[in-house]
Amino acid sequence: MPLSPDTARVLLKAQLQALDEEDALGREGTAPVTLEQDSVGRLSRIDAMQMQAMALAQQRRRASQRRQVEAALQRIETGEFGYCINCGEEIAEARLRNNPAIATCVTCAGGG
Repeated sequence: MPLSPDTARVLLKAQLQALDEEDALGREGTAPVTLEQDSVGRLSRIDAMQMQAMALAQQRRRASQRRQVEAALQRIETGEFGYCINCGEEIAEARLRNNPAIATCVTCAGGG
């Protein structure tokens, strides 16, 4: 059974909710690292800075995913959902079920 736009919409909105929850959990990790030399040694500060960098990278990944999900929701609204944004061919059902936010067919995603 093909992935209907209604089913895709539900899955995509669930993805947005999950991203919002991850954002809420990740806010603390992106806070600036303060220099408290008396209580935090140099290695501890470096470790905190690395953790901050990882949290910022995760935040950027979530923002990118959010844009993809929002674009997929827009494609549903315009009737273009399920078609490759590059070549216009249908995107394989299994590919859409795996990730309803996907915008390209396998051929175009592979660069070919």
